[in-house]
Amino acid sequence: MWPLRRARDPSPSRLAYRLQRLWLTPFMRVLVRIGLPAAALAVPVAMHVVDADNRAAIAGQAADLRRAIEERPEFMVEELRIEGADRAVGNALAAAVAVDLPASSFHLDLEALRTQFEAFDVVRRADLRITSDRELSVTIRQREPALVWRDREGLFLVDPEGHAIARLDSRTERADLPLIAGDGAADHAGEALELFAASEPLTERLRGLVRVGERRWDVMLDRDQRIRLPAEEPVRALERAIAADRARDLLARDVADLDLRLPERATVRLTADAQDHMRQMRRLNSGESN
Repeated sequence: MWPLRRARDPSPSRLAYRLQRLWLTPFMRVLVRIGLPAAALAVPVAMHVVDADNRAAIAGQAADLRRAIEERPEFMVEELRIEGADRAVGNALAAAVAVDLPASSFHLDLEALRTQFEAFDVVRRADLRITSDRELSVTIRQREPALVWRDREGLFLVDPEGHAIARLDSRTERADLPLIAGDGAADHAGEALELFAASEPLTERLRGLVRVGERRWDVMLDRDQRIRLPAEEPVRALERAIAADRARDLLARDVADLDLRLPERATVRLTADAQDHMRQMRRLNSGESN
């Protein structure tokens, strides 16, 4: 009789089983499909880059490629256009700000250029952008003059925030703007504008405002009249003075100063002529009584 053969076990060996399980893991699949080919490519590349001459050649080729892209016509900026500013201001800004054109848009530092434009007193804000027409467009928001400020150094135009815009040679250049004077007056331009608005009934007689002691205002009228306002709530005090003038024609009299610095008590100082007249009247009255 022939000996019986032992049936072959169909199950895989322990090693084969483990290899199959390992192959089913995502990490192993990625390693075999991507990692090994990448490593095979990286080794010769690394061996090539190790050489200094090869590195220099690669760097030169990269620089040439970058330069070729940056200098393509669609990336070149040919002209500077300034909008939103007066012609004189625009020409002055264009001449003062260093923009070397034509230049690649990759080489223009818009933030640095914006800082240069906004460094000028007349410029409140500058918005820069590169247009599809290969222009550097600069939109200027100018500071609008609201007051003329006279200080120890001369006359200046200031905006509603008190920012000095330009120097004036003569008050007549901007006689249309109200006048403020005194140290620190421009720092309180907003309050000065409120006082000018409140003093509208006195517009024909109003000469300006003077900042006194860097803490309060005096309203200057013609005929050398002065209204001394308090440091606190000066607008309300001025409105009271105007109401008193309407009721009693107070400022139409021989009044030199109307002192409102003490809210609870207003003081009136007469002109020198009125004081002399008062003294004469007193002497006459005293003589008649004798």
